[in-house]
Order: sequence, then C-alpha cells, then structure tokens
Amino acid sequence: MPQNDRTPELIAPGEVWLVGAGPGDPDLLTRKAERLLQAANVVFYDALVGPGVLDLIPAWTELVGVGKRSGRHSKAQGSINDLLLAAALAGKRVVRLKGGDPSVFGRSAEEMDHLAAAGVPVRMCPGVTTASAAAASANASLTLRGVTRSITLVTAHFRAGEALDLDWDALSRAGGTLGVYMGRAAAGEIARGLIAAGRDPDTPVMVAVDVSLPGERLIRGRLSALPFLVAAVSDGDPTLLLIGEAVGARQHDVAGRYLRNHVGA
Repeated sequence: MPQNDRTPELIAPGEVWLVGAGPGDPDLLTRKAERLLQAANVVFYDALVGPGVLDLIPAWTELVGVGKRSGRHSKAQGSINDLLLAAALAGKRVVRLKGGDPSVFGRSAEEMDHLAAAGVPVRMCPGVTTASAAAASANASLTLRGVTRSITLVTAHFRAGEALDLDWDALSRAGGTLGVYMGRAAAGEIARGLIAAGRDPDTPVMVAVDVSLPGERLIRGRLSALPFLVAAVSDGDPTLLLIGEAVGARQHDVAGRYLRNHVGA
C-alpha cells in the first residue's frame, strides 16, 4: 500500500488520534488536523464530517464510516470503540474523525477510556465547534460586552422514549448565549421550558442548519416562535439553536447603546 512519507511521524503505529473535522467546510479544518489525515493508515469518520474534508484524505487511506445521526445509527458506540482498538492493536496509524470539536458532545471520553484501558496511546486534535462557526456565518458574536457574559452549550439529544432532561431554571438564570446542539426535534419543549423558567419570550434566537456548508441556512426569530422557525427544517438536517441577545439581528445597536451609556463612546 502506498504511504505518504511527509507526515507519518505525527502518528506512531498503534496510536489513535481523535481529530475535530470542524462544522463541514474544509477551509475551517486546522492545519494540524489536515496533517494527521495525511499521516493516517485508517480513518474512522462520522456522518457529519463534510465531504470536502473527506476529499483531503489520500486515496490509499482506508476509510470506515461509523457515523451516527438522529434516527439512523449505523454503529453502536461500543462497536466503534472495538473497531478503534482493533486497528490500533494491528499497528495502524489511526484517526477517529469527528464533526466539530471532539470534546463537545463527541463521546470522546468513552473512546479514550476504552483505548487507554488497553494500553493504547490516544491523543486529541481540537476542531471548530458548530456554535462558533454559526456565529461567524451570521456576522454575530456569542458574547456581547455588558450584555452577554456567558456561553452555555447543551445537547437536546436523548434516547428514544426518554424525556428531555435539562435544568430549565438553571439555564434561564444563566442568561447569556445558549447553544443547543441537535435541538430541532425538541425546539418546542426548549422554548416552553425556558419561557416557563423566566426567559423573555422575545429573546432573539437563530436556527442554524448545515452550518458552513453550501446549503447553510440561518433562520432568525424570537424564542416564543422557535417551534415555528424549525418547521421547515427536515429531520435529517444538522441543526443548532442559538438563543440570546448576542445573536439578535440588532446586536450592534445593543452594543452601541452599552458603550454610549457606560464608556462614553
């Protein structure tokens, strides 16, 4: 099998790297992540990894799809853990390629623990998480001086038949910007829970679909209308919800008022 001899030193035989692929646009991939993809013998990749990112992987590299998407789980997590371990024990240079950042709802701890328990060296390369990419696409900010001092990231993904288990009171008290990953199906419950806990129904929201990809959609509105905003989004479309003043359409006016009132700008 041909080998790329420019970067193999990045991954030792029998070593596993958990690599963040970013939100989908290959231009948002880190330089280190690209070098790791060039060095790997085998890449286990998620369904949410953008096709442009996969195109950067050399033709001689073994590609194994292990993606999990809502309602269409192709591999159980235990099976993925075992596949990674088997490849490492066979002496391969292994990359586990995950959408976004591996440490943000990526189940990285489960995979790292499984590999470490068998004595397999495992390392992590961060990636751009979808919340940051969505804000950039919208020319928005996740924080806003004097208005939004915190960011809270949660996931609305839960097992079939289980209730959504989020602390609405705590999320409402936190204020700031709330990013909800995999939140399309639970949008109505999220809006009701936050409003009932005291969040203003007029809080700006943004529904971000296929972030950074050619079909990207950014839908703006208010928290009270969130269930209607997601109505046009298909079940299979990767969707992030951003909630808070900082992502509002008039955020620059808000910032300007703060600076004039508090800084004398």
